[in-house]
Amino acid sequence: MFVGIYNYTVIITYLSLASAGVGMFFASRGEFKAALFCLLLSGLCDMIDGPVARTRKRTETEKKFGIQIDSLCDLISFGLQPAVLVYFIAKYYSTDLTNAGSVNGIEIAALIVGLTFALCAVIRLAYFNVTEEERQEKEGGKKRTGYQGLPVTNSALIIPGLYNARFFTDGKVFAIIMTVGLAIVAFLYVFNFKMFKLNGKKLIPVGIFGVAILVACFFTP
Repeated sequence: MFVGIYNYTVIITYLSLASAGVGMFFASRGEFKAALFCLLLSGLCDMIDGPVARTRKRTETEKKFGIQIDSLCDLISFGLQPAVLVYFIAKYYSTDLTNAGSVNGIEIAALIVGLTFALCAVIRLAYFNVTEEERQEKEGGKKRTGYQGLPVTNSALIIPGLYNARFFTDGKVFAIIMTVGLAIVAFLYVFNFKMFKLNGKKLIPVGIFGVAILVACFFTP
């Protein structure tokens, strides 16, 4: 009846996209903690969608479809969502209340960095899709052990982690920190360095780190 695949193996990926949309809505309203929660939730969805998908025997079409929607949803969740979030954070913290209607330099910089960040995410995801397909053809579907550059999903931990810089600074300095941090992540998306892949028990420290960031973001003033 409908074009597409809708079984449980792809629902979590769709939820990641929905969370990103809600997160960008919250960011536009200045509700940054709620927006950061949505970013972390997108990251959690991405972490578990693969293992969930592998619990079902899928056709080749379903596998290829899953790869495509995962990449497309990652673009929104970890390419656009962090860019929008940091832009509104920078705008909020750099705005002079005596001249609230004007556009300042930090806000413009955050916009440019955000667009660059999204572009780097597009480039990385497209390149990864091509090279991953070639790798699987050569290695017969063998699991990947590492990456070239920083996977886009890492922004789900890095951006909330940077947000905790507010404990040490405020105002324009904090806005600059968030903007520069986003620029560095964008650079790492496309910079060619080897990064190992975490899986199994190695993900436990990542989960603990995520919980620590969650506590710092939401259960502190």
